[in-house]
Amino acid sequence: MNSVKKYDIDKNGFYGKFGGAFIPEMLHSNIANLQKQYLSIIGEVSFQEEFKALLKDFVGRPTPLYFATNLSENYGCQIYLKREDLCHTGAHKINNTIGQIILAKRLGKTRIIAETGAGQHGVATATVCALMGIECIVYMGEVDIERQAPNVARMKMLGATVKPATSGSKTLKDATNEAIRDWIDNPIDTHYIIGSVVGPHPFPDMVARFQSVISQEIQYQLIDKCGRAYPDYILACVGGGSNAAGAMYHFLHEENCKLILAEAGGKGIHSGHSAATSILGTDGIIHGSKTLLMQDEDGQILEPYSISAGLDYPGIGPMHAHLIDTKRAEVFTATDQEALDAAYYLSKTEGIIPALETAHALAVLEQKEFKKEDIVVINLSGRGDKDLNTYIEMIK
Repeated sequence: MNSVKKYDIDKNGFYGKFGGAFIPEMLHSNIANLQKQYLSIIGEVSFQEEFKALLKDFVGRPTPLYFATNLSENYGCQIYLKREDLCHTGAHKINNTIGQIILAKRLGKTRIIAETGAGQHGVATATVCALMGIECIVYMGEVDIERQAPNVARMKMLGATVKPATSGSKTLKDATNEAIRDWIDNPIDTHYIIGSVVGPHPFPDMVARFQSVISQEIQYQLIDKCGRAYPDYILACVGGGSNAAGAMYHFLHEENCKLILAEAGGKGIHSGHSAATSILGTDGIIHGSKTLLMQDEDGQILEPYSISAGLDYPGIGPMHAHLIDTKRAEVFTATDQEALDAAYYLSKTEGIIPALETAHALAVLEQKEFKKEDIVVINLSGRGDKDLNTYIEMIK
């Protein structure tokens, strides 16, 4: 296989053996319409002009690439933080929702639905719906509604209707199930803004393209700071994996740039309370795509667990499953405690309170040895405001 193409999606929506569109018949017309039109619509000059203008003037891009002096000294390498926490709404999620709301308008949709775990995607979706004057319904697990109360309040203030998912573990997986049911019931006027690089084709590719602004900026920012367009390592947390996809997109075929994914180890990989999909998962289908999935011998989905509401998903994006399968990406896991320790350390040494999701990526610094000359870019995917209740509780 041509190395230039081996990490790209194919015409059927597969990254290697992962991906595709495994969907109910009632969703076929919606998905087929998206597959047929999304590339041509987002490729239009007028679309790109509107998208880029909103990223600049509404989201606040480009986000800084910050040299973390104290982290670098402690871990013996050159660490840069891509400051997605400084985006409007506090995370990278807004990049994708801006792109998808413009797409939805051009498809003539008048109603938006979304799923959310940590709440950041829900807030980002509610934000763009408020901006465009479109109805917004956000599905969120009952457990996540309780532990992410500040984001629930923000969504409601922005005019969104937040609907609880009360089945299963009452977290992200279950919220996604409810959103899909809604889309089946309302296929004509509704667009589903999926928040990660999961779901049926074309969503994994579409979300990755909208998030690729992150790696595009990293390229020219590194040239300015280091004189070259790629780092030695890109490090990002991964549940579904949209922030990782965005940070790695323009480096997938740059073999000199190593990719590191950080998963949620929960209370321990084999404790029964984990979301370490790359280790515990096997090939399976979830929410419309084939990927690595935590499941039992009968194919029943195992309930994931993480202290982080954005990482307790039993699957992983098909792009990341392919990167893992081909050994292009190295995977580490961080337990709840390791993530908390990393969050406290960043806060006290760099003056930045990270989201719990991001803290899992920071925890890898304790596990991986780097050389002094290595340039390591960590995607700081979100800020920690939403997790303060958890941090305060753990500090006690």
